[in-house]
Amino acid sequence: MYEDHYSRLNQYRCMWVLVFFDLPTETRKDRRIATKFRKTLLDDGFGMFQFSIYTRFCASRENAAVHIKRTKSNLPKHGKVCIMQVTDKQFGMIELFHGQKEIPPEAPNQQLELF
Repeated sequence: MYEDHYSRLNQYRCMWVLVFFDLPTETRKDRRIATKFRKTLLDDGFGMFQFSIYTRFCASRENAAVHIKRTKSNLPKHGKVCIMQVTDKQFGMIELFHGQKEIPPEAPNQQLELF
């Protein structure tokens, strides 16, 4: 049982979903649509990584697929949206800098998995 649990939560099975977007904001309506899209990401557990990049940790590929499908169902009519998924291992190799100073990446929040 321990091995089964470990295999479900290893760095190659856990996924990060990244949503990149560039949405029009010229009009009040455009800004409202962009804000609504951003809010749907936040409501679905995504966090802001940069201004137009949101990330979400998922315990499995299947869980990632659920959040990708949900994001696709809320796509705005205009603008560009890119959805990418990477393993936790790949995401852990990211190098982050603030100016020229390297900063350690934040650890994902622990999420309980109910059976």
